[in-house]
Amino acid sequence: MRKHCSNVCCLRQIVVPFAIVAVALSMIVPVGQAAEPLRVGVFDVDASPAIGSPLAYDPTKEVTSPLSCRGLVLLGDERPIVLCAVDWIGISNGGRQAFREGLAAAVGTDVERVALHTLHQHDAPRCDLTTDMVLAAYGLNTQVFDTPMARDVIRRASAAVKRAMAEAQPVTHLGLGEAEIEKVASNRRILGPDGKVQFVRYTACRDPEIRAKPVGTIDPKVKLISFWNEDRPLAVLTYYATHPQSYYRTGGANPDFPGMARNARQTATGVPHIHFNGAGGNIGAGKWNDGSPENRQVLADRVADGMRRAWESIQKQPISAADMSWRHVKVSLPLAPHLDEAALQKTLDDETQPATTRVGAASDLVWVRRHLAGDK
Repeated sequence: MRKHCSNVCCLRQIVVPFAIVAVALSMIVPVGQAAEPLRVGVFDVDASPAIGSPLAYDPTKEVTSPLSCRGLVLLGDERPIVLCAVDWIGISNGGRQAFREGLAAAVGTDVERVALHTLHQHDAPRCDLTTDMVLAAYGLNTQVFDTPMARDVIRRASAAVKRAMAEAQPVTHLGLGEAEIEKVASNRRILGPDGKVQFVRYTACRDPEIRAKPVGTIDPKVKLISFWNEDRPLAVLTYYATHPQSYYRTGGANPDFPGMARNARQTATGVPHIHFNGAGGNIGAGKWNDGSPENRQVLADRVADGMRRAWESIQKQPISAADMSWRHVKVSLPLAPHLDEAALQKTLDDETQPATTRVGAASDLVWVRRHLAGDK
């Protein structure tokens, strides 16, 4: 029999692969000859919802700590590249397209050269303009999405990235660092002797028996990329693989422990800091988190300490615009067998179904129709 801990988390249509930064920077130097300088500009706008606006699961009662939409623009020999990270649970379908189109237009680049990421905090908004339009026909959209707010964030982020491009600074060196983070990430699925899932250890796990199980297979390292103008740091990117929730459904918008760690490091260094969650499907803080509110700061401090040690381990090397490239590949993954268009439409039309069930059906229906239309 499977045993579950509370706070189920779903990652469908959320994660954007930010390992592409390693591809974006083909930084196997030394640099052979003088080239155009690489330049970087940073931007950061408030992405907090208004009181009453829907978070992922509840209306906003307060903003405990501001949410941000932040990123950078890289300028070199080719069209600009934009990397953007948002403190929301997810940005999907038409929302993702609108975000990328807005940022791309602001800096005069192709949409394919804009990468958009959400940190997946749960006391944070959702954004899906396509599903919002589907639900509007049933009067359900405002329970889930605040599209005017999302469009306002897109507008302000687009203006901010345009300013960042105009104010971009020369980059002479790239700095890389890494460090292990202790007692944060752990596997969610615990296998029994038969190789099948025996326990599930979600975001917060109050059962000491399940918390005592082994950490499992994780990537314990926080990876850090930094941009420098000689000895002056201009921007820092960090990556750490875990679900980012400590506890949620409080009605208080907040960036949770990864955002707290990021903010603490930015304050400590004075350097703009952009954090990306690594792939965390089977990874969360459950082994180290009983869901008590005071544990959020404990997790944040552990992540911040790993970020500090990664910062202190930085090794710098020269870089120029000639060392940077960007590639993208369009993909279309097969649909899961249970995603049946007719069945989903029937569920959406059924007024006897709970609103949450109909909202889920609408979201799945949008995904199915995109797939059937050949969208990649």
